[in-house]
Amino acid sequence: MNNRVFSRKVSLAVSADEAFVWHERPGALERLIPPWENVRILSHGEGIRDGSRVVLLNRQGPLKLCWVSEHCDYEKGRMFRDVQIQGPFRHWVHTHRFIADGNEKSVLEDHVEYRPRGGMFGHAVAGSFIRAKIAGMFAYRHRTTAADLIAHSKYCHKGHMHVAVTGSHGLIGRQLVPFLTTGGHEVTVLVRGEALQGHVFWDPSADTLDASALDDVHGVVHLAGENIAAARWSASQKQRILDSREHSTRILCEGLAQLPSPPKVLVSASATGFYGDRGEAILDEDSSSGEGFLSRVTRGWEAATQAATAAGIRVVRLRFGVVLSPRGGALAK
Repeated sequence: MNNRVFSRKVSLAVSADEAFVWHERPGALERLIPPWENVRILSHGEGIRDGSRVVLLNRQGPLKLCWVSEHCDYEKGRMFRDVQIQGPFRHWVHTHRFIADGNEKSVLEDHVEYRPRGGMFGHAVAGSFIRAKIAGMFAYRHRTTAADLIAHSKYCHKGHMHVAVTGSHGLIGRQLVPFLTTGGHEVTVLVRGEALQGHVFWDPSADTLDASALDDVHGVVHLAGENIAAARWSASQKQRILDSREHSTRILCEGLAQLPSPPKVLVSASATGFYGDRGEAILDEDSSSGEGFLSRVTRGWEAATQAATAAGIRVVRLRFGVVLSPRGGALAK
């Protein structure tokens, strides 16, 4: 049975060199995995240079499938390939080509040669399904790549920043961190576990924060907080929701306020629950707070940033609505 071929191109509003560098930076793989795919990255290897391997764990219902690919044929600014070493296909070679297209524009071409397992029977049974999955995956990848490159190019004149992030394992944080790193920014994440390179240990429940490690960061994005849909709102769960926001925000802001070189901006998560249930009323950031549990939580959450404001840090409060994603959150519920 011959190999099947899939090829797709997308025009990019940046040079081929810039598009290539985006793929080399940490976080590119995270940005390119579609949200509907139940895939976990076990190992990134050493980027996209020859010999580097990526290990993915793909869950399909009760089944776990390990996919190992190795990079080869690296030509800086022009192309690289990844070849399946272990995985669901009998043959898989993915070529990434970057083609200059006039002044500061380029074309990204993804060319895949693949062969399903099971020979002619496997292709007859699953061939159209596999091709549709591949087409959907690359449509998503190209939309994301093009949009991210446009977003980064708008602000490239401002230079690269050093950003600290809490809640990096949450639904938003898992996308924000790779978005920043693929833009060339340095990211430090605050974690409760072992503080590896690029991590700062903190435990708000124990009033613990190594704030000195955040001196000279340009900005902080604070996303940490108990998932309000994680469990029924018992009295103890409501207290956890409140403490995870109000107390952690206060610990963070008091630590930032004491730094010799505090960040210029703190972007702190909040919620539209601030306004309460106001029926059909049109609300904006100047509207008053409402009533109910979530309104009380968000008022305390936002008030906990006072130490940062008093220290001259610009505080931006993000009043999120419900975030919907196949990756998790409220959508499945």
